[in-house]
Amino acid sequence: MTLKEQVTEDMKTAMRAKDSARLGTIRLLLAACKQKEVDERVVLDDGAVIGLIDKMIKQRKDSIAAFAAAQRQDLVDKESAELVVLEAYLPRRMDAAQVLAEVQKLVAELAAQLGRKPVAADMGKVMGLAKIRVAGKAEMAQVSAAVKTALAGQD
Repeated sequence: MTLKEQVTEDMKTAMRAKDSARLGTIRLLLAACKQKEVDERVVLDDGAVIGLIDKMIKQRKDSIAAFAAAQRQDLVDKESAELVVLEAYLPRRMDAAQVLAEVQKLVAELAAQLGRKPVAADMGKVMGLAKIRVAGKAEMAQVSAAVKTALAGQD
């Protein structure tokens, strides 16, 4: 069963259980999937759905920070509840050591391709490889920090 099919089944379950908070979040996710499919005229695979979920999670985290600064606890609670529902669809995340190890592998592969040690200017190349390799498995901000550290050590 694909991730999108699982989300659809969870929507039906939430409808039967009359869980309106969960149902609303799942409907937002399915609407985002449908919008992307229509805009790009593609059928989303699990990787693309995970990318959408990551984007929605980042939006929720940004909103929570803004609402907390504005002292709107009611909106913080709503966004936090949506965040929990969305995070349930992500695969288990890599920890910092696993991210660093994967980045080290990517830097070594890039060094072999370039025939020299990668430098800070090669960060875009490493991040391009990282997006393919660790998409959905790690937060890209964490990956970016690990790439910066790895490339700083290469100089």
